[in-house]
Amino acid sequence: MTTPRRTGAGLFAPDRDTTPLGTWLKLTSGEPVEIMAFAGFDFVVIDLEHAPLDLQTAYRLINSATALGMVPLVRVPDTTASTIQKILDAGAMGILVPHVDTVQQAAAVGQACRFPPHGIRGAGGTSRAGAWGLRPNADYLATGNDDVLCIPQLESVEAIKAAPEILALDSIDAVFVGAADLSMSMGSTPASPDVLELIGSALDAAHAAGKRCGLAFGGVPERAARAVRDGCDFVLLSNDTSMLADAARRLVTAFREADGRR
Repeated sequence: MTTPRRTGAGLFAPDRDTTPLGTWLKLTSGEPVEIMAFAGFDFVVIDLEHAPLDLQTAYRLINSATALGMVPLVRVPDTTASTIQKILDAGAMGILVPHVDTVQQAAAVGQACRFPPHGIRGAGGTSRAGAWGLRPNADYLATGNDDVLCIPQLESVEAIKAAPEILALDSIDAVFVGAADLSMSMGSTPASPDVLELIGSALDAAHAAGKRCGLAFGGVPERAARAVRDGCDFVLLSNDTSMLADAARRLVTAFREADGRR
């Protein structure tokens, strides 16, 4: 099995022979990231949008994931350049950005991820990303432009329609379709034919641009595998809190059934 480079771009290396598999991290504790590494996930997404995590917690989890051989990505809570810069200087190997609906928004996010002349990210070579100043500056700048993943989330009909233009941007490496929010914006469900058609169009747009498109599937690996066979390039399964909740419920249910008295 080919071992990918431990960089954001390494997740999408053309010579890897497994589909990149990740999960979300929502707990502030360091143990879940260790568990995910030992379980065999390729990457984790530290969720600053839907979890009560702060920058310092993200900082610790990024370090743990990197040390354990996983690629740490962060879902940022907003699109501000200052937030993105802090996350990347903390050592994140890429970001997911929620609710990017237009090519203008995608361009701004991409600019925030790249150093001049490709973007507006400020140099912070004395940060973790620059090995505290011990990394050659040219290497720090090159890695920031070449290895950091910028992944907008497409979560509306408007975003899906703009996908070809968004993916045409040099600063955008891939897109992630948020099927739950997309379906809610349509008054539909993630499995409905109209939503699946839009997801398919996003996949087609990504592949036409020579880039990647990912999806999340909760705790249903069979659906994720089927999506990969249909062209999905990277997948996320469940999250640390849901895995704990599901395991706890199964354990209690099994005991009650075995006990017979409920």
